[in-house]
Amino acid sequence: MQLHINTYGTYVHVRDQMFEVRRKLESGEIDKKPYSPQKVTHIIMATGTMLSTDAIKLAMQNNVDIVFVEQDGEPLGRVWHSKLGSTTKIRKAQLEASLSAVGVRWVKSWLLTKMDNQLQFIKDLKKHRPQHADFLNDKLTRMEALCVSVHTLEASRVTEIADTLRGLEGTAGRLYFETLSYVLPKEYQFSGRSNRPARDAFNAFLNYAYGILYSKTEKSLIIAGIDPYVGFLHRDDYNQLSMVYDFIEPYRIYADEVVFRLFSAKKVNKAHTSPLVNRNGEAGATLNAEGKALLVGAFNEFMDGDPVRHRGRNLKRSQILQSDAHQFANELIQKNERAKE
Repeated sequence: MQLHINTYGTYVHVRDQMFEVRRKLESGEIDKKPYSPQKVTHIIMATGTMLSTDAIKLAMQNNVDIVFVEQDGEPLGRVWHSKLGSTTKIRKAQLEASLSAVGVRWVKSWLLTKMDNQLQFIKDLKKHRPQHADFLNDKLTRMEALCVSVHTLEASRVTEIADTLRGLEGTAGRLYFETLSYVLPKEYQFSGRSNRPARDAFNAFLNYAYGILYSKTEKSLIIAGIDPYVGFLHRDDYNQLSMVYDFIEPYRIYADEVVFRLFSAKKVNKAHTSPLVNRNGEAGATLNAEGKALLVGAFNEFMDGDPVRHRGRNLKRSQILQSDAHQFANELIQKNERAKE
């Protein structure tokens, strides 16, 4: 269970060794809801909410992740216990892989999986939209060619082909989102990806969903012993979670699918977003409390709902992230040890 605390003035504290969430209703009454720390996995705190130090302590004692996010869902920081949770051998192997062909193999695998997920999603859309077959087939052909280009790239380290990879991935992403927009009802169509601010409701929902997914990905990597800051493809800029941005790529489809379903089913309306002007004076849209409640509920149901088949096992999507993070860590160590023999 995840607690998403995003209503202004909501307070999370401890009562009888339980998390208690308190918020003031429009009637003036105080609503109080208790949650067992054994059942909570994340506490997501948006700006304008409050958290007691006792709640932080209880969370750390029960391995509950606390994440602070902007109103658009972008993570600001997190509270995590001080134990590494795994051997430092993993971090050493991760650093060595970032400077070798091992990193190239992983980056290509993540990007190809992401692009294959996008292709499969479009193919699924085509099954129920025969009137768009020509448009969809054209996009599929062009995206498949980009996958071939990624697959054939070779290098001794990622930096040698990083710009090419980003270009191919970016082109595939543009074609993919053009396709999603094209098949949506006209009132929901959008012009490409936009962030900070989102220029439309679809991007506002997608940005917030990605924010949730960033948090889940970072936690999965930390638990597996992976350093979230040492990436292979994304640049190691100051305070940048480069490995989170690398590792998340195959799982972005989770956010895409949830948001697309909400819009294609016409469950989103104007009451779910509010106008926004960023620091540069650019106008856009952001999710309000109603929009966040709609998205968070749908996203959690999707991630923790019925299991799907993955690597020969039936796993919930939230479990897939953690399982793959552990596999990544284990393969890094094994590859590193074989190289030294």
